[in-house]
Amino acid sequence: MYAADARHSNNVLQKKLQALFELRGGPSIDLTIRKPYIDLLETLGNPHKHLPPVIHVAGTNGKGSVIAMLRSIFEASGYRVHVYTSPHLIRFNERIVLAGQEIDDVMLEDLLDEAVSANREGALTFFEITTALAFCAFSRVPADICLLETGLGGRLDCTNVIEQPLATIITRIGYDHMEFLGDNLVDIAAEKAGIMKAGVPCITSIQPDPVIDCVFEKRAGVLSSPLFKTGNISMPLPPTNLFGIHQQDNVATALTCLNHIEDFEILEDAIKKGLLNVRWPGRLEKLEQKNLPDSWELWIDGGHNESAGQALALQEKNWAEQGKKKTYLVTGMMSRKNPVSFLRPQFPYISGIVAIDMEGEPQAYRGEDLKNLILASGYESVSSAGSPGEALRDIVSNNKTPGRILITGSLYLYHYYSLAV
Repeated sequence: MYAADARHSNNVLQKKLQALFELRGGPSIDLTIRKPYIDLLETLGNPHKHLPPVIHVAGTNGKGSVIAMLRSIFEASGYRVHVYTSPHLIRFNERIVLAGQEIDDVMLEDLLDEAVSANREGALTFFEITTALAFCAFSRVPADICLLETGLGGRLDCTNVIEQPLATIITRIGYDHMEFLGDNLVDIAAEKAGIMKAGVPCITSIQPDPVIDCVFEKRAGVLSSPLFKTGNISMPLPPTNLFGIHQQDNVATALTCLNHIEDFEILEDAIKKGLLNVRWPGRLEKLEQKNLPDSWELWIDGGHNESAGQALALQEKNWAEQGKKKTYLVTGMMSRKNPVSFLRPQFPYISGIVAIDMEGEPQAYRGEDLKNLILASGYESVSSAGSPGEALRDIVSNNKTPGRILITGSLYLYHYYSLAV
């Protein structure tokens, strides 16, 4: 939990979300499905038991992209779609999509009040209460399908109360949140595999290590769950407007899921239309370069772990091979993350880094401290700045040939960049 999770442009909602954020130590994370949370759901009428068919998605990277693709394809097929994702980029409402529309402020405030009133002992966390209110919203607004993203892990995540989902998906596994999930891929994969349910098909993305697939196969065998690996797809994949070489793995995962669920008619034209119209901001997204000279490019990506760094490195390598523009990074990161493991794969393909402060976020690295960590790793072309805007100006003033700037290191940078411009 970070301070940005509780920010909202509506002052009333801002105060109420901030009050939730301060529950039980604010930024702490309790990785359990706890009795107070189950009691809250019961008080609210067990809304999680009254949802449309659910596709439950866990994984280290790619969860949101796969959900965005599935949503776009379902909507292109005429279906009404609920979506629950986190974190948000600008406003909390982004986390809860009701039949294709973000929850409005009035309903969000009403549900916040209802959930807080039901929190009789004051023992619940921000994510527990906001997940419970999302379930309430989903149970009260008609829809055909519900796409549900885990918050952290899987086995003990508070989204993992759906007894019989339509399908489960586990995207690419990597090193992240190791203080909670374990410091090796076997332990991390086992936590993610906790969303599998008996007899329910599970779709897994291509994994970086065969040991991860072994964990999934063992768990699927225990539960008699049909297991489908996207690595077995040999057909050509339709294009998507989400940028990045790694998105093809996410396309394969989404399509494999659609191939193994029943009761939904998904035509090829809807798949093509959905993939070409999918929107998932902050993931290798090209931005308008309002404050940059002509011919400069500006991109943003919320990646923050080693797997994300490897995915970005693939794209940066592709850019470097084109030879037209140099790539520069503007990066800010949370202090729980490992900046060097994220950035090291990218070092060969970039021409400089500016480390920035994330003002108002006490759990973020100071730009100067982040710069020193990068220097200590052996990468020398690095400086620091106080804000995204200052970093952009520094890069442009020091490089007369137009280049490409990628803001990366945290999804929360999307918010800070939006303030800067």
